[in-house]
Amino acid sequence: MQGVAKCGRQVGPSLLRAGEEELLVAAALLHDIGYAPGLVVSGYHPLDGARFLVAVSAPPRLVNLVAQHSAAQFIAEERGLGADLARYPDERTVLRDALWFCDMRTTPDGRPTDFAERIAGIRARHSPCSPLVRALDAGAQAARHDAVRRTELRLGAAAVRRRVSPRRGEADGAAPGDGGVGAAREPDRRAR
Repeated sequence: MQGVAKCGRQVGPSLLRAGEEELLVAAALLHDIGYAPGLVVSGYHPLDGARFLVAVSAPPRLVNLVAQHSAAQFIAEERGLGADLARYPDERTVLRDALWFCDMRTTPDGRPTDFAERIAGIRARHSPCSPLVRALDAGAQAARHDAVRRTELRLGAAAVRRRVSPRRGEADGAAPGDGGVGAAREPDRRAR
């Protein structure tokens, strides 16, 4: 969860408003909380995590992001929990895509990875007939890929906006809080 949150801290400033940056990091830190032994009820971590967050009066948007992270609905359907998870709406926003991006670009032990390696790792850890792999094949992999790709495109567009001034086409450099996502800051030659 810490690796996913680190990714959120890196990409959030390029994609989101200040309040949403904090929500992304909070959702990243909590997205797998349903794995905690004392919270397991249904055995499906997005649902158990969301139920816990409701019980502690977490903000509804945070609850929904945790419940629906990384195409959770597909796996819930495979496990017979679709109606239960559907109580938590999937917001389908830039923030939601960023959370999925960070989850799919981080290994279970918190290291950065790419999407193909992350999916390969999931498939290697689970049998082909597991609900998770069946869900990937039924559309979860495509949904995850689409969210990752949209986020990559948004990050690319943000990097271009930081490098090129919209008025005169002059180099701007990286934005404050870039966190290593964008290009390195170019020296401002006008200041000399």
